[in-house]
Parts: sequence; C-alpha cells; structure tokens
Amino acid sequence: MKRFRMIGMAVLCLFFGSAALAYAQPDQGQEKQDKKQGKPEKQTKAKKQQAKPEKKEQNQQAQKESKPEKPVQAQQSQQSRSRPQPQTAQQVHDRNTERKIEQQAKVQQVHDRNAERKIEQQAKVQQVHDRNAQRKRLSEQERRQRIEQWQPRVTLYRQSLDQQIRLAQQQVAQLQQQKRMAQYRYQQQYYDRLRQQQIRLQNERNYNYNSDPYYYTPASFRYNRDGTFYETNQYGADLLRRAVNSGYQEGFRSGQADRQDGWKSNFQDSYAYRDANYGYGGYYVQQDEYNYYFREGFRRGYEDGFNSRKQFGSVSNGKYSILGNVLSAILNLQSLR
Repeated sequence: MKRFRMIGMAVLCLFFGSAALAYAQPDQGQEKQDKKQGKPEKQTKAKKQQAKPEKKEQNQQAQKESKPEKPVQAQQSQQSRSRPQPQTAQQVHDRNTERKIEQQAKVQQVHDRNAERKIEQQAKVQQVHDRNAQRKRLSEQERRQRIEQWQPRVTLYRQSLDQQIRLAQQQVAQLQQQKRMAQYRYQQQYYDRLRQQQIRLQNERNYNYNSDPYYYTPASFRYNRDGTFYETNQYGADLLRRAVNSGYQEGFRSGQADRQDGWKSNFQDSYAYRDANYGYGGYYVQQDEYNYYFREGFRRGYEDGFNSRKQFGSVSNGKYSILGNVLSAILNLQSLR
C-alpha cells in the first residue's frame, strides 16, 4: 500500500514539474530574444507598465463618450415639455370670445369718449349762446312794447279755438256718412289733439310774459314769404320749424287714410290742412305765418303717406319727421349776425 502511495506521489511531481517547465520556456525564449536585440529587461517591463495606463485612459474615454446619452435624452424630454400642446376646440373658442370682448370694450371706450367730447362741445356752444343772449337783450321799454303787442293776439287766437273745434266735429260726422272709415278715425284723432291744445291754453291764462326769453331777445333771423321779408329770433325760428314738421306728420297720416279708403288724392280736402293750427299757441309768430308753414309741411307729408314713400321725410318708431334739407329749403332762414 505504501508503495502505491509513493508511486502516485512521484507521478504527480513529475506531472507538475513538466508543466512548470513548459510555462517558463516561453518567457525565457522572449528574454533571450530581447537580449539578442539588445533590449534590456527593464525596458520591456516599463512598456508593460505604460500599456496599462493607456488602457485605463481608453476605458475612461469610452465611459465619458457613453455618459452624454443621459443628458441628451433629458434635454430632449425637456424640449418636448416646453413645446406648446395642441389646443382643444373649446379653448380656441374661449380665447376668441375673450378677444372679442376686449375689442368690444375698446370700441365702447372710444364711443364713450366721443360722446363725452360731444356733450362738452354742446355745453360750450350753449354757454357761448347764453353769454351772447345776455349781452344782447332788448331794453326794458322794448320788451314791454313787445309784450303789449302780443297779448291781444294770444287772446284773439284762444277765442277762435272754439270755432275750430266745432268745425272739426262737423268734418268727423261728414266722413262717417261717406263711410271713409280710415279718414274718419284720423280726423277723430286730430279733433282730440285740438281739444287737448285748447285745454292747455286755457290753463295758461295767467301766462308770465316777463320770464319768457322771447320777449327780451332781439331778432336774429330773416325769412321771405310771398315776397315779403320777416324777422324773428331763435324762439320764433324754432316755432316755424315745428310748424313745418307738425304739418308733415298730420299730412302723412291723412294721406295714408285716403289710400286705405281707396279715396282719390286730395290734400286740400282734409280739414287738418284747412285748419293748420295744431301746435300753435298764439305766441312768437303771427297765426297766418304758422298756418302757411304748417300747410307746406302737410302737403309734402300727404304725398308721402298717400304714395307709401319717404321722399320728403322719414319714419322712426311711428313718428314722422320731415328731412332737414327739405325743412331748410322751405324756411330759408338767413342769419342777421
């Protein structure tokens, strides 16, 4: 048994010894070759040591080149977050609505500023007008003379209103007999307006002439009627304008009524045209002057109403008014200043 163990040990030693000899031979061969080339052993070892740092540097460089991928990816994700997201239809609609409201608010602000400027300008004009009126006033004697001149005219006109009311009632009855129902209704309305005017004037029996600016304001306009020139102030001119406009309104209604009744066109047949006193109170201008300009407006209004047109005037919210250029042509007022 011992013999076998010794033989095994010998075999193992022989085997490991030959392997060690085979491993050492290449190194010895390399050393011999280096010696033949004249290279020292230390230089070869230095080369080996130098190669190790180069490998280490290459590994570090490769790691550096592979690292920037993460920042690039982070930068790309950050850019994708900063990009504007597509808006929904509701968001677009809301944004457009906000812009529209802002534009409307700006337009309203401009409109308000213009309105304020217009009011300021009108106030300045009125102030100038008032100052001029205060500077240019009739003397106390002239004012009293004018009041004394107009008082009997007003009284006479009020007395004549009773006769006008009776004639209007007769015209209403006649139209009813003719079965001109549209014209009958219009004439009844005209009669009611005349009656209200009469009551209003009766309540002014104690009229305060001293507080009426017409009687101390000098003439500022001139106009021509039938070849004769007349003069009046601002208050008389305003009454003449109302005469033309009131005539146009009444004429338009009367012309409409005749057309609805199938009646022939005849503005002179209307009692309102013959009367021509609606809107007159006996003040500022002579009665015949008011009647003349009332009929000028009535004739044009009748033609527009009968023919369903608006050649001489306009209609707004059921109210008829003559055009400004037509009114100016009829009156032809000329300023004295």
